[in-house]
Amino acid sequence: MKNPYKPYPVRIKRIEIATEDKSLRTFEFEFINKEDAKKFNYMPGQFAELSVPGYGESPIGIASSPTEGDNLLFTVFRIGKVTTKLHSMKEGDIMGVRGPLGHPYPLKDLEGKNIVIIAGGYAVTTLRSTMVWLLHPDNRPKYGKITFIYGARTPGLLLYPDQWREWQKRDDVDCHITIDREVEGWDGLVGFVPTITEQVAPNPENSVAIICGPPVMIKFTQPVLDKLGWKGEQIIMSLENRMKCGIGICGRCNVGPYYVCKDGPVFTKAQLDRLPKEY
Repeated sequence: MKNPYKPYPVRIKRIEIATEDKSLRTFEFEFINKEDAKKFNYMPGQFAELSVPGYGESPIGIASSPTEGDNLLFTVFRIGKVTTKLHSMKEGDIMGVRGPLGHPYPLKDLEGKNIVIIAGGYAVTTLRSTMVWLLHPDNRPKYGKITFIYGARTPGLLLYPDQWREWQKRDDVDCHITIDREVEGWDGLVGFVPTITEQVAPNPENSVAIICGPPVMIKFTQPVLDKLGWKGEQIIMSLENRMKCGIGICGRCNVGPYYVCKDGPVFTKAQLDRLPKEY
């Protein structure tokens, strides 16, 4: 059994500045040992610890999909010692990835259902992974209607523009991209994610919503879904609690009887409604 504290060595293959304010960068990692890629068996919704020798590690959602090959994609917000150091690293540098960790979105259990994905800000990372997985030719026929709602404050803060522009061209995806306020040159939707969700009015019949975003977005999106008739069992959320060890040892992320890193980070709203409001 692999030592759960030992990261896989990876090389930074590609770095891309992801937003106009340069606070987020997307990193593509390749495994140094090819057999490690086979061991890193993950699904959308899981996360990993990015390990920088001498600085520590930071839990980050996996933005790539296993359908894209062996390399891993992470989009990292610069905050704190580890991520600041990571932002200063160069292509070709070697570091570590520990994981995969946590439970994924239950995509296999959702076959035959309509999927509504609601994303806000840079929390869209694991939902990018989910969309890429759902739209793969081997998987797309297994699901009904797919709706993607994604918003950020400004156009320059919207992640993965090349990807969602391609999704907008597809006739099997209902794709809605929005910004908070009018900006010159933007010809897309304008409005907060909860407002756009209400306008789109996704039908809850035989449907599941997957939501990930900042707490304020989730706070105001939830009443919209309630109004539209969605039940707690139909809503899947990913908690963004501060995590440390990733394997349920340190206790930094526990909510009620659960450790978010080990029992989550994916929970249904019905589960969360039974917990103390610590998240």
